[in-house]
Amino acid sequence: MRKRMLTVWGLLLLAVTVMAQPRAKYVFYFIGDGMGVNQVDAAETYLAALEGRIGTRSLCFPSFPYAAFVNTQSATNGITDSAAGGTALASGHKTKNGALGVLKDLTTPVTCVADWARKAGAAVGIATTVSVDHATPAAFYAHVGSRKEYATIGQQLVDSENDFYAGSDFLEPDGPKGAAADLYKQAAAKGFTIARGYRDYRKKAAKAGRMILLQTEEASKSDRYSLPYAIDRRKGDLSLTDVTRAAINFLTKKQGEKKGFFLMAEGGKIDWACHSNDLCFIHELIDMDNAIRVAYEFYQQHPDETLIVVTADHETGGFVLGRKGYDLHLGVAGSQRMSIERLGKELHAMHEKYGDRYSWNVVKGFLADNFGFWDKVRLSDSQTRRLETAFEHIMAGKGESVKTLYQKDDELAATVRMVMAECANVNWGTYDHSDGYVPCFAIGAGAEQFHGRIDNTEICKMIAKAAGWQQQ
Repeated sequence: MRKRMLTVWGLLLLAVTVMAQPRAKYVFYFIGDGMGVNQVDAAETYLAALEGRIGTRSLCFPSFPYAAFVNTQSATNGITDSAAGGTALASGHKTKNGALGVLKDLTTPVTCVADWARKAGAAVGIATTVSVDHATPAAFYAHVGSRKEYATIGQQLVDSENDFYAGSDFLEPDGPKGAAADLYKQAAAKGFTIARGYRDYRKKAAKAGRMILLQTEEASKSDRYSLPYAIDRRKGDLSLTDVTRAAINFLTKKQGEKKGFFLMAEGGKIDWACHSNDLCFIHELIDMDNAIRVAYEFYQQHPDETLIVVTADHETGGFVLGRKGYDLHLGVAGSQRMSIERLGKELHAMHEKYGDRYSWNVVKGFLADNFGFWDKVRLSDSQTRRLETAFEHIMAGKGESVKTLYQKDDELAATVRMVMAECANVNWGTYDHSDGYVPCFAIGAGAEQFHGRIDNTEICKMIAKAAGWQQQ
């Protein structure tokens, strides 16, 4: 009898303990595309180098109390792409590289954590620094056999029941062949308000039932594929911090009809910079940390009801903190004033501007001003000769360009990129992804689940458990 009573009391105590555990009413899911462990370490090491010391200066999210290493392989490949990686992070299912929201048979759809949140009554937001129909954001609402089906993916966004989207633009705004109207008009008919830039968002948010926040039309004419790199950003450009503030504002505005919210926000151009082996990825990662600080401020106001999870879909670039010897010089990245992508455009514009007066001395001065070469960044005679030779090849029409996933660099821009890595004493192993572990950091309600070594399919399930959402 006594044993039976103890069992009853034990069950009651367990039930009370479970009931006492706070649930995550507000969930932030940040994904740093391409952000491996070494990328995070590089950003913190760089910040310390700017202070003139060896060590690290802590960013916000790596300081969260819970952390894990994450496996990222897809169902068909030892190295995942963003579509399969995003699907695993969103749905808890492995799939074939290139597929979104379906199993590896490319046809069977799967639900995801955004669906689970919405069906539980939460408001749902999906945001990115690249196009709204790109692989990672699309993994949270689309079901297609190929990530390149942008028109279909855009159509599925418009037809979705989520509350908030943000990114640069649609890649194929006309929609699928035979569509009665473009995606903007279709979105408006489905109750979405489209805002162009943060100022326009603030004007329209109060009266909007659902929202799609895009960059300005002028910015899209220049580049609809993504928001500018943080290092290239100019006044008025939309940023991930803007997007995060807008998402929190909009999703909390719906509290009268919703039960909390779920927000996925992607720092998409960490990956793009790493694909081109550009050290400006450090600025992209710090920029994402600034957006996470906005979420952290929200967490501080609602500590018992908020969960913030930060992870990545894969590592990009095979980035190594070391090249030769035992010194690091990541502080040289502080002398870089523009992305390598923009450098190529600026050099081309200079050539047109100067015409016959375009010379190595002109280019050398530009590199000194924008990359610190020969001043803050000391170059060897050999490195200087390589840069001058690349310039001469271009002028002679013999320059060999280097094509990576998201950009094509002329020989001089590519040489600048390589010299920067040499001066920083870091190395790149690939222009593609690697199978390196990625980190996962967490704070808030349910964050204690995120520790040790986990698979990428486990993260969304842990989030659902923390929030009390049913996986369907």
